[in-house]
Amino acid sequence: MIRIAHTHLSALRRSYGFVFERYYSLGSTLKRGMDDDDNMLSLVKNIVPALTSKKHKGQDGRIGIIGGCQDYTGAPYFAAISALKVGADLSHVFCTKDAATVIKSYSPELIVHPVLDSPNAVEEIEKWLPRLHGLVVGPGLGREDLLLKTAKEVIEKCKARDIPIVIDADGLWLVTQQPSVIQGYQKGILTPNFMEFTRLYEALHHEPMDSSDHQRSVMQLSVAMGNLTLVLKGEHDLITDGSKVISCNIEGSGRRCGGQGDLLSGSMGVLAHWAHTAFAAGLLRSASPSLVAAFGACSLTRQCNSQAFQQHGRSTTTSDMIQEIGSAFKKLFES
Repeated sequence: MIRIAHTHLSALRRSYGFVFERYYSLGSTLKRGMDDDDNMLSLVKNIVPALTSKKHKGQDGRIGIIGGCQDYTGAPYFAAISALKVGADLSHVFCTKDAATVIKSYSPELIVHPVLDSPNAVEEIEKWLPRLHGLVVGPGLGREDLLLKTAKEVIEKCKARDIPIVIDADGLWLVTQQPSVIQGYQKGILTPNFMEFTRLYEALHHEPMDSSDHQRSVMQLSVAMGNLTLVLKGEHDLITDGSKVISCNIEGSGRRCGGQGDLLSGSMGVLAHWAHTAFAAGLLRSASPSLVAAFGACSLTRQCNSQAFQQHGRSTTTSDMIQEIGSAFKKLFES
């Protein structure tokens, strides 16, 4: 057994190309600013798996998106295609029947399952879970009780399988109503904007949030959620696991088009898989894998925004940003 474990670890090291000669502290040094970005970017670079012809399809990530209904088809597409562009091998979208044809028409790259509103939706999705390395819940989900109930049960199934889960958009509405669905799950990441964060904070603390100190508030909410990793999106993205707050200061732009959060959540689903794989192999010791994944996705989204804005200015859309994922990823994590 020991020989097998060492062989498996060696294979992981070769596959991922990790170089961990130096470990970076995520303690008090995280208040310095630009040095923090450099330290965290170094950690993200080291979780990125090497590209090699020896791999098989699916080895670098099979990501599932729970979302997509009649009114919202763009969000799950943005999340799923972003996961592929970042480096996942396969991207699945579990949506309602009336959303499936629309989402399929956006891209032949995605595997689309029209099961989210079927009577046996949970069973239909559960049979795919053994094949998935990460789950993103919420893009285009909507707030119908039936869909939220299905999403909740799928989250529970994923937790039982120890799958990393990113929750965004309408998935956060579900968490606000029932925090216990993800509370304390260390492979969970929440990505609220300010309004979503405020609702969630006040639901757990039963009092108005102190909007003058966002760092304190985000740490308090993380602790209340069982030290869950949180990303408060804003001028500077604040990322915390309840013991420290990291600010992602990479420059974006003033353009705030809809869909950027879907790019963020889709890319975060892939990076969470990579980070937890590195952690399980003993190759990521100085930081929480969820923190590293969250910082990487925030950095990438901001870089895509900056690059797209330089070309398109005020007319920038999320589709423009998605076209920048390849070059932004290379600039940040492969330079």
